[in-house]
Amino acid sequence: MSHDPRLRETFDEAAATYQDARPDYPAELYTDLLALTALAPPARLLEVGCGPGKATLPLARAGFTITAIELGAALAAEARRRLAGFAGVSVITSSFEGWEPPEGDRFDLVYAATAWKWVDPAVKYAKAAALLAEGGHLAVWNADHAFPAGFDPFFTEIQRVYDELGEGDGSPWPPPPPEEWPDPAAAEFEGSGHFAVTATRRYVWALRYTAEEYIALLDTFSGHIAMHPAKRAHLYGEVRRRLAARPDGRLTRHWSVVLTVGRRL
Repeated sequence: MSHDPRLRETFDEAAATYQDARPDYPAELYTDLLALTALAPPARLLEVGCGPGKATLPLARAGFTITAIELGAALAAEARRRLAGFAGVSVITSSFEGWEPPEGDRFDLVYAATAWKWVDPAVKYAKAAALLAEGGHLAVWNADHAFPAGFDPFFTEIQRVYDELGEGDGSPWPPPPPEEWPDPAAAEFEGSGHFAVTATRRYVWALRYTAEEYIALLDTFSGHIAMHPAKRAHLYGEVRRRLAARPDGRLTRHWSVVLTVGRRL
């Protein structure tokens, strides 16, 4: 499926459902993040692409002061609603590229959860570094579909449907298991000249979905939001048909998150 950068604007269409349909990031990720950066409240954090607050809420509950930037107006409004009880959190509707903080404002951590890949690569590392205080960190992570040994055969079946619809990406099937995935963010960090990677961590887990739960998840992905309605209807019909044939009507999807942390040079 397409990774056209313009697709980043499609997520606003899923503002009402994104928070509940997408999985929470593992609690261990936040524990590791704070240990690796030696951060403690009330340190100042800048979140890039907060969406409805999926990764904002755990850090807000911990007591951090957070400025959250969100491109989509509907997503930003949803984040404000969910974060209204946290006086130290502000949500700003803007692209990261176009946002400028008050003169002299600096942060202890810039972070992005499942958003960093959508930011202009010519801008993001230099701008993040410029916004960080001395010794500050950049942390990014992205939730991806993982295919460990013995993954659910449903995905091989449904991949044929994607291919028939012209929505496959042409990659070999099956994808490599998560332990064989490289960490592209680490190379980007080092190549930017602005950050030295201090740590990476990987988290893999599995969730069970009914057909309707899985379709709700798919409706939060940019490629599915942008898909032609007839193709999407056919795909979702095939999801329902295949899962209806299973005794429990459910599939198992594995998730993989790689946390990359770098220190500003």
